[in-house]
Amino acid sequence: MKKFALLFATAMPVLVFAQDDLVKKLENNKSDSSKKKFVFTDVINLENTCVKNQGSSGTCWSYSTNSFLESEMARMGKKPVDIAEIYTARNVYIDKADVYVRMHGDASWGDGGSCHDVINMYAKYGAVPQSVYSGLNYGTTKNKFGEMQAILKGMLDAIVKNPNGKLTPNWKRAFVAVLDTYLGNDPQTFTYDGKQYTPRTFADKMIGINPTDYVELSSFSDKPYYQKTILMVPDNWSYDQVYNVKMGDITDIIDNALQNGYTVAWATDVSEKYFSWKNGVAFVPEKDWEDMEEDEQKELFNGPKADRKITSKMRQEAFDNYSTTDDHGMHIVGSAKDQTGKEYYIVKNSWGEKNDYKGYIYVTKPYVKYKTTAILLNKGGIPKDMRQKLALRS
Repeated sequence: MKKFALLFATAMPVLVFAQDDLVKKLENNKSDSSKKKFVFTDVINLENTCVKNQGSSGTCWSYSTNSFLESEMARMGKKPVDIAEIYTARNVYIDKADVYVRMHGDASWGDGGSCHDVINMYAKYGAVPQSVYSGLNYGTTKNKFGEMQAILKGMLDAIVKNPNGKLTPNWKRAFVAVLDTYLGNDPQTFTYDGKQYTPRTFADKMIGINPTDYVELSSFSDKPYYQKTILMVPDNWSYDQVYNVKMGDITDIIDNALQNGYTVAWATDVSEKYFSWKNGVAFVPEKDWEDMEEDEQKELFNGPKADRKITSKMRQEAFDNYSTTDDHGMHIVGSAKDQTGKEYYIVKNSWGEKNDYKGYIYVTKPYVKYKTTAILLNKGGIPKDMRQKLALRS
């Protein structure tokens, strides 16, 4: 996810555009009176932490899935801590560099990642609070990763060229030194609320989730259902597998999760003109943008419109022809209805509060069916019969 940098999931390769460019592009998908024409009533609104801004970085996957973990803390009766998203990203960059070099440069590189990266890094390295690791180490108030990533990529490409005829053991230390310079040194020990922790003990004692409780799913009609398959998106640099379910199962699982108090990390595509960040609404109109008259395009977000009926064939074709890519990662925190009774998911984003709903967006179920690249959630939020189909242990 890129996280346009998904969180679908949901950016630099999970960001094909820099986030600032993407937000500017999506701000054009607007009708000035849209908020006056939509009346949303919350059905479920689960506890979630404050909206953040990932800045000019393709780290939406880290922001969205760490936001999800903060809500998991609340669900478990804990006081949520502000988890450092860039500490997670730092660890991903280190592990991703190993893969890039091992694959002689024939692997994805960039800010992007996937929902499972957050769980994997939590299990391997632990976590730290934002107050300990902001990732702002060179005078900026927001993430700005362009220079850093250009240097890291240039360094890795030079290493892969192997000018000495044999790799030295020092390349990794040089790589980590660049991360230290731009993001800050690895906080091996720190004090939080008067107690001393390591990243491992902070994750285990303060956050307290069990990484094995989390499951990632997607839907591909060209792969066997209810089995695992590799998530074939560029930002899946670790080649993790997801459970493959039918298209309708995606929203059924999300609905069941929300009804039982579980939020969901969501990786998706947000490149379509019917995803309007400014207006805070995303749906799938019955006509393609290119087939609309100019007045229809202008009226796209002037109140509720009917969604297209989505089929698994449409979904697969969009994935196959690159209409659906792993653009962005976000966090599904509830559900709502508009004045016509149409259902939406309440989605928390990481682009700050500069839209009509202060950082949230209302997304229809057909959009989620059509554009989801993956979801990640606690397996307790999955319906019992689906857990049995997937052979998930309680």
